[in-house]
Amino acid sequence: MTSGTPSGYRHRKVAVAGVALSDCGRVDEATPYALHAQAARRALADSGLDRSVIDGFASAGLGTLAPVEVAEYLGLRPTWVDSTSVGGATWEVLAAHAADAIAAGHARAVLLVYGSTARADIKAGRRTSNLSFGARGPLQFEVPYGHTLIAKYAMAARRHMHQYGTTLEQLAEIAVQARANAATNPDAMYRDPVTVDDVLSGPMIADPFTKLHCCIRSDGGCAVLLVAEDYVPDLAKPPVWVLGSGTSVSHTTMSEWADFTVSPAAVSGRLAFERAGVRPAEIDLAEIYDAFTYMTLVTLEDLGFCAKGEGGAFVEKGRLLRDGELPVNTDGGGLAACHPGMRGLFLLVEAVRQLRGEAGPGRQVHRAGGRLPQLAVASGTGGWFCSSGTVVLGRG
Repeated sequence: MTSGTPSGYRHRKVAVAGVALSDCGRVDEATPYALHAQAARRALADSGLDRSVIDGFASAGLGTLAPVEVAEYLGLRPTWVDSTSVGGATWEVLAAHAADAIAAGHARAVLLVYGSTARADIKAGRRTSNLSFGARGPLQFEVPYGHTLIAKYAMAARRHMHQYGTTLEQLAEIAVQARANAATNPDAMYRDPVTVDDVLSGPMIADPFTKLHCCIRSDGGCAVLLVAEDYVPDLAKPPVWVLGSGTSVSHTTMSEWADFTVSPAAVSGRLAFERAGVRPAEIDLAEIYDAFTYMTLVTLEDLGFCAKGEGGAFVEKGRLLRDGELPVNTDGGGLAACHPGMRGLFLLVEAVRQLRGEAGPGRQVHRAGGRLPQLAVASGTGGWFCSSGTVVLGRG
């Protein structure tokens, strides 16, 4: 407890008030700043609140002084800011920080917003693909050998295959089910079905990953507004509560990764579930970062949905489909729907929409007896399994 902080604030509940996507997929005529603004306006409209309530702001990935530049572009003057950047897990980590700040009374309403024109920039020649994140610090010992980001994931996948007998067909099943979930999502970039054979026969990118084992490249943005429970009576829609969160970092260099078959989600997930007071078996749906199929498989294991080494068998038989045993990446995920860069915020948007029951015909998850889902988990991964953030959400 800090001096001058009202005692009740430490127990103040935090709700997701508004969520929204900007235009996504192929967006050739917008800047990243414009996508930030579009998503922010839509999320605020979704909440039913006035922009004057926003006193906290979190953003990463854009501008020299993120989030200062983006806040200025949006016309915001926040008194609480955060720009923690840990790759794809950034947004779950920022959500955790924001929820703690609101609970402690340091902010009332925090806007998280992201936007990227990664696809359009490459198409227009404004940027090129890069092979690494840089060659300074610890990375200098790997970069000279051409150890690219995708190579790190591929090597980890091979280790899991060697150690536990996981097959290429099982990894391919993840891509097949992601595409099936995207089929009824009008915002998804790729909606046509694919088969295991389609995945296996595609062009090799980094052994064992063929093209369809890898996320797509798109444009897009999204925003999430978190608020103190005091604002719930004024919301346009029922609240979705932040029940618990956890964060963790693991390594930078592969030589310091103790076990290629264990991700930092093993820590962030355990913390999030403990703090939420729920068990993995109680979760109705999971939104998991899926830059590559192996990320989905190992994260499912590390979050406790199956035992270590059993992920291959778990993802078979349609378990990840929208009407499966554990619906995963119900919008199609980064493998099919949208992946403009640090995708973690999209996981929170989709989880909230599903818990609200507003995903739409053919998209909405229903559990036993036709009930709406009550609990969801969003788990982001950053770098090459370097960081993880996990957030447990529940219906009001």
